[in-house]
Amino acid sequence: MKKEVHIFFTALMFFTRIPCPKWVDHDPIYLQKSSKYFSLVGIIVGSIGALFFYATHFLFSLEIALLISMVSTVYVTGAFHEDGFADVCDGFGGGWTKDKILLIMKDSRLGTYGTIGLLLLLAMKFTSLREFEILYMPLIIIAGHSSSRFIATTLIFTHPYVRDTDDSKAKPAAKSMSISMLLISGLIGLAPLLLFKNPLVYLTLLPMYVSKLFLAAKFKKWIGGQTGDCAGAVQQLSEVIFYLSLLALWKYIW
Repeated sequence: MKKEVHIFFTALMFFTRIPCPKWVDHDPIYLQKSSKYFSLVGIIVGSIGALFFYATHFLFSLEIALLISMVSTVYVTGAFHEDGFADVCDGFGGGWTKDKILLIMKDSRLGTYGTIGLLLLLAMKFTSLREFEILYMPLIIIAGHSSSRFIATTLIFTHPYVRDTDDSKAKPAAKSMSISMLLISGLIGLAPLLLFKNPLVYLTLLPMYVSKLFLAAKFKKWIGGQTGDCAGAVQQLSEVIFYLSLLALWKYIW
């Protein structure tokens, strides 16, 4: 149990800015096993976003409350996954060889493709969320964060890590994943969907996984696998796909 607690806090420390006990570090052994708690971290991050939305919607308009909620999740994660999405946009938009793509993705500077992609992604996330009723917004935010992180872990499971350098902090977490770890991530990540009390909500997983397959095919074709940035891009895209799919199904669910 103590070991699992250590692994969980390793995941929490790696994927967020939330303070963790001093005895937690970036131990590669624990970090490699931390991906199974990726979805649980999503529930925590989503809960923070839901809390900020719920608290601020009494004071401000729906739009302002949503923006505050989005800011809170970006802050608590340090824009970890948004940065990965932007890097993927830059790398695959401007690179034509594996080495060039990986080099661009490693560059800390934000390029044209990354800027446009990130702006459109956040705009789509905001405009899709604002279509839902306030009453259900907290649950939708939590489910979006948790389920999308599970989809991201499926990329780690199905595709090998391809960056050869050892200086990447994300390498241990993105390098490998066992079936048991994937199942744990799935059970945790999909748990919030049970609160919708309608099995039709699970239909959202189909387009989410299709979006993963689409990105995974590009990753496989151009770089031969995935990196931490690739997993971040899958998480961000599948989160938006979840909101859009849920919106399309909404009248049949509630």
